[in-house]
Amino acid sequence: MNSITLLSTFQQDFIEAGCDEAGRGCLAGPVFAAAVIFPADYCNPVLNDSKKLSEKKRMELRPVIENEAMAYAVASVSAEEIDKINIHKASYLAMHKALDMLGVKPGFLIIDGNKFIPYPNVPHSCIVKGDGKYLSIAAASILAKTYRDEYMENIANDYPEYDWMQNKGYPTIKHRQAVLKLGLTPHHRKTFRVTEPQLTLF
Repeated sequence: MNSITLLSTFQQDFIEAGCDEAGRGCLAGPVFAAAVIFPADYCNPVLNDSKKLSEKKRMELRPVIENEAMAYAVASVSAEEIDKINIHKASYLAMHKALDMLGVKPGFLIIDGNKFIPYPNVPHSCIVKGDGKYLSIAAASILAKTYRDEYMENIANDYPEYDWMQNKGYPTIKHRQAVLKLGLTPHHRKTFRVTEPQLTLF
């Protein structure tokens, strides 16, 4: 049984939503975010940070989360919008959009990471590595990751040279080499510059 807890110890009197994003460091594709609210007595010893789970396990857990959560939502912000407002603001915007879609207004938010743009009229706390500490954030990380991976797989066949089926838009060597050789696709974030051998964001 893992050590992830259900609720943050300082806000157990509120309906609490956990939020996380996926795809912040990618060269291509949207950034996705999810928000999840679990029942007060919820327990799942398998839930963990999506990065610590296999792709198979993440896909197995996704319908469990969706069936057992009080509420959940997944939203995205496009590469075009990322270029307009920057990836950090786009990540927070995706979280806000997911919270808008929840259908249940939480009384408190726990956000994975160390920064967040406040959501109107709902207090929050940023939790560094929160996806390995709280069930709702772990669940949000799984939903954001699996929905984003599916999106990238759906567009991968149109651009096979970029190897999105495998790298999901992240800056692997093969992906960067394809960009340097073939240029950008409509799905690429144009403000993310690729150099050899390393990636620079500006």
